[in-house]
Amino acid sequence: MEAAMGLMRRIPPKHTETALSALLTLLPQHSSDLLSQVDQPLQVLSDMESGKEFILCEYNRDADSYRSPWSNKYHPPLEDAPQPSPELRKLEVEANEVFAIYRDQYYEGGISSVYMWEDENEGFIACFLIKKDGSRTGHGRRGYLQEGAWDAIHVIEVGPEEEGIVHYCLTSTVMLTLTTDNESSGSFNLSGSIRRQMSMKLSVSEGHLCNMGKMIEEMEGKLRNSLDQVYFGKTNEMVCTLRPPTELVQMKLPDS
Repeated sequence: MEAAMGLMRRIPPKHTETALSALLTLLPQHSSDLLSQVDQPLQVLSDMESGKEFILCEYNRDADSYRSPWSNKYHPPLEDAPQPSPELRKLEVEANEVFAIYRDQYYEGGISSVYMWEDENEGFIACFLIKKDGSRTGHGRRGYLQEGAWDAIHVIEVGPEEEGIVHYCLTSTVMLTLTTDNESSGSFNLSGSIRRQMSMKLSVSEGHLCNMGKMIEEMEGKLRNSLDQVYFGKTNEMVCTLRPPTELVQMKLPDS
């Protein structure tokens, strides 16, 4: 199991589904652990009742059905499926509305979904998901990428309230895939994933949603900076070393 998880951490996100399927065939006894621990590129389904799309993941799945955050119904229909409590469902609805605004401001479109459910420690867990298809045929507005996808998964464990203070534990994963194929830049493919975790104890005077939103905003800023430095920074450094700009080559050439 440890070797399998190590392998999955090194697999590009676009090949995750194929690699996971192969591991499930090889290790059927660890299927539940693999499915719960391996983050896969997010898939989307349309809620015909609300007319909106929602994101599929392990956190809104029961058997082969997925719960829509908009209508609170499973697709395909499933009897006796788990549902959040009325109080938590009210918070879930509000979170989806607020997170849609956050998504439009930071991502200029895309799809978002928020799911919440009770845990065993008198608290609850919230999952915030964003999927942005940046390809020419998707949500990309600039048309630079042949293919492009940004999948963000934020899972927050919210502990019980103690004297007005609550412990929040956020685990965030971002999967990025970029592909270009044109005359100016040529063919280029870059993909990878990054995961980070942070914990905070905050007052609930402003509400859970405000606290969780601040943590996600801070974490996404850190993740974007890390991706910029690790993926784009290192790639740019390697390209410039192997293929220095023409101006730099001319400067280094001795006078004849």
